[in-house]
Amino acid sequence: MQPFRNHSVLPLCVFLFSVLMLNVSLQAEEPSQTNPLQIATFQCDITPPIGSPLCYGHVSPAKEIVDPLSARGIIFLNAGKPIVLLALDWVGANNGTQDVWKERLASALETTMDRCTIHCLHQHDTPGVDISTNDLLEQNGLKEVMYDTAYVEDVMQRTIAAAKESLSHPQSVTHVGTGKAKVAQFASNRRILGTDGKVKIVRFSSSRNPAAIAAPEGTIDPYVRVLSLWNKDEPLVVLSYYATHPQSYYGKGGVSCDTVGLARAIHEKQTPGTLHIHFNGAGGNIGAGKYNNGAPKNRPLLAQRLADGMKQAWDSTKKSPLTANDVDWKVKPVLLPLRDTLDEATLTGILQNPRAKLTDRIRAARDLNYLQRTTAGKTIDLTRLQLGSAQIIHMPGELFVEYQLAAQKLAPNDFICMAAYGDQGPGYIGTTIAYSQGGYETGRVSRTAPEVEATLMLALKELVGTKD
Repeated sequence: MQPFRNHSVLPLCVFLFSVLMLNVSLQAEEPSQTNPLQIATFQCDITPPIGSPLCYGHVSPAKEIVDPLSARGIIFLNAGKPIVLLALDWVGANNGTQDVWKERLASALETTMDRCTIHCLHQHDTPGVDISTNDLLEQNGLKEVMYDTAYVEDVMQRTIAAAKESLSHPQSVTHVGTGKAKVAQFASNRRILGTDGKVKIVRFSSSRNPAAIAAPEGTIDPYVRVLSLWNKDEPLVVLSYYATHPQSYYGKGGVSCDTVGLARAIHEKQTPGTLHIHFNGAGGNIGAGKYNNGAPKNRPLLAQRLADGMKQAWDSTKKSPLTANDVDWKVKPVLLPLRDTLDEATLTGILQNPRAKLTDRIRAARDLNYLQRTTAGKTIDLTRLQLGSAQIIHMPGELFVEYQLAAQKLAPNDFICMAAYGDQGPGYIGTTIAYSQGGYETGRVSRTAPEVEATLMLALKELVGTKD
């Protein structure tokens, strides 16, 4: 007698096993369950000691501490190698400073230099740091004239240590929040044109000129944009972006985080326990000159106006789910066209001349360093971080606001934020037409040629868009 055999048992087992394995496989690929997006945030006090040079040594050294300065950063985890965004209360971190910061951050956080961004808020009563230019100055007998080297080394060590320590307590992200609001009576375009199409008045960040005050705001981006990351209903970090020169008054030795730093602090108090990181947008040709006459009392007033805009943007925040799969990072190295007025022999002569004004020698060293780096083919990374339907674009120089507005038009359905004032080696970066219009920004303080617009717009078109 043959034993009884159920021929359907084996196929059924195979089927059930296959379904089980498929389910396991799908779960392994689902980032929200096994590989969630995480962030780590950090901050560090970077207030310089009394006596430190400020603003690249072009203004009075630090005589008093009006407001503390800080370094604030965020690290994105589980979306490839770590992505690092760092904002500094410095007027600039240029040329070789970018190289050193990124190399050290990448080494400490086990990532690559092209996944690190360093941006400054550009307050003028703060240190301006350019390590490779400082090397040129020291070679010509000018030591400690641009910044306090011991202070800068200490800032780097402590900030990077704080970044590394933050990795021990990462936070899971489930949502991204976006909101924007207009900022009333702060920003105005600095370049007021005459009937001939040339710059007639430069309004700068403060003005007592009745014609400058009466003139319209001009081309600006009136919105402050607030991007937040959440773990369900808990806000973890706030990133804000606003395009303007931040200074209300400066140059007398009072170290200050100025209008943008004060606004950041006001909003941070309104969201206790949530770190607020602010970035300066493309504000190269934007300042507060229409609404600021340089009186010290205007600093808190301007700060409050920006803080009010931040609160309105925060209150209008809309949240959407975010996973590691919704994060994308793009890098576009660019070699910016050089201004034809930069002459190596002339600049070297000024730098080496002990009878020349100190500020002229410092400026010559800055020009010379950027000229030599660019001539040698040293590129600058433009980067884009996509977080779902939000995109953050990281740009160099004192960038004109037109680039920020252009980026928004490239992806009109996305929430576009721009951080300028990355590597400020190029100085001011205008539009092609701006160079023919004259004015301060496209004069000797710009190290790029008019063709820079074509270079940057081509790069922006490659960067801004949906995830590949």
